[in-house]
Amino acid sequence: MAVQGAQVVGRVAELLRLVGRKPEGTSLAGLVRESGLTRPTVHRLLTSLAAEGFLEHDSSSGKWVLGPEIFLLGSVAAARFPMEDIARPSLRRLATETGESAFFSIRRGNETVCVLREEGSFPVRSFVLHEGVRFPLGVASAGTAILAFLPAEDQEALLAEWTVHAGDFAEGHPADVVRKNLEQTRLAGYSVNPGLILEGSWGMGAAVFDQHDRPAWALSLTGIEPRFRPERQEYLGKLLLEEAHRMTARLQGTS
Repeated sequence: MAVQGAQVVGRVAELLRLVGRKPEGTSLAGLVRESGLTRPTVHRLLTSLAAEGFLEHDSSSGKWVLGPEIFLLGSVAAARFPMEDIARPSLRRLATETGESAFFSIRRGNETVCVLREEGSFPVRSFVLHEGVRFPLGVASAGTAILAFLPAEDQEALLAEWTVHAGDFAEGHPADVVRKNLEQTRLAGYSVNPGLILEGSWGMGAAVFDQHDRPAWALSLTGIEPRFRPERQEYLGKLLLEEAHRMTARLQGTS
């Protein structure tokens, strides 16, 4: 019975994560496809979560969205993780200085999760990244910046099973390309994603380190390709590293 209970918890957690990836919600068919569970199982779990306020069913779109109970729990949890107070000033400076959209992502296991966003003034934007979006480590600029500075054995463990780890992103992120990106990131200090997720949508990122000098978070900028030409990358990378170093110093108590 304990195993069955743990299995249910795992399935519920997976469904909540899948729904939370898209602000507009996800259809039942999409959740069945992405979770790998049967349609009756998914529907039963969704209905139970809705009864408790964790999810809601949007009758107009037919999609499932996060419910008010999630907001309440998140508000309480936020008090334990005051990262917004530390990250928001850096995001505002980056967005103001560059005109691009700036983001703050956290490492969660072998994924990155975008948790904060600050829009820039440039009118044309990339919409690949927004709050709640999850990417495997090594995918997108934030995940590349973090993975590049993890211990070599941790990197190799993921790269050895890259197609499984990257999932649907493996096609656009071949292992040899990822290895090259990681090497370039270590050399430059910041990462560059040259439209690997969506053609024409570029990003750059820099890792933020915890008190044990482990890359636990990342700042990133996203925008359209013409805004990330080689001649501008050095300038954007310098700004990202300055803010990442500022955050790291504060988190480590050295500033």
